[in-house]
Amino acid sequence: MPLLEVNDVVVRFGGVTAVNQARFTADERRITGLIGPNGAGKTTCFNVITGLQRPTSGSVRFGGRDVTRTAVHRRARRGMARTFQRLEAFGSLTVRDNVRVALDIAGGFGGLMRSSSARVDEALDRVGISEYAAERADSIPTGTARLLELARCLVGDPKLLLLDEPSSGLDESETDAFGELLIALASEGKAILMVEHDMDLVMTVCDDIHVLDFGEIICSGSPAEVRADARVQAAYLGASDTDETQHDLAPLDATTTIPAVTS
Repeated sequence: MPLLEVNDVVVRFGGVTAVNQARFTADERRITGLIGPNGAGKTTCFNVITGLQRPTSGSVRFGGRDVTRTAVHRRARRGMARTFQRLEAFGSLTVRDNVRVALDIAGGFGGLMRSSSARVDEALDRVGISEYAAERADSIPTGTARLLELARCLVGDPKLLLLDEPSSGLDESETDAFGELLIALASEGKAILMVEHDMDLVMTVCDDIHVLDFGEIICSGSPAEVRADARVQAAYLGASDTDETQHDLAPLDATTTIPAVTS
């Protein structure tokens, strides 16, 4: 049984259907990509999974339990952790204190009395930003702030990491190191679900990929299967469903980077 199951989720905002019968899974020890053109509904799916958005219909199961109506903080206590497309750090606090707050929250009220500096420093070191520990969060580079958000997730030792455009702001070498970190985290037993526009990163690290287009899953499979799928080519490159040439499109280039905007 997969750790996370999204079953036929529909989200409507008035007369607009943002997500339509979305069905996909994510499991331990695997990195799962959720990709698609701008506005496809990826972040909306994340909001449903984490409890920030109530689905119109459908369900979310986590660890074998139906959590569709479970509060956000209870999902977090059960082992979900998330980063956001828009950075959400406490700007006036130091990088270390941002992670310490996350540890205190993860530990509940008792954690306020037992916050471990060693665990905080271990999380900072794990993502490679220890040198920024004493800096204010609003003064660090964007890429470093992305890694800070990951450190805040890791300090609570989650089962499932949901990462929304985590490589945004990272340069090429930082992205390579980040990919290696994701692979290491998955090998340790974590499930990782990632929304990402950097196709090179996605095709390199993901074990499974689900492609959203206009709120619907149009393809699921391995990176090679997704890259070769004609529907994926049409979604990304804009070919019409009736275009006789769409099946002649070259496979999606692994180096393609799609501009990151809110989905």
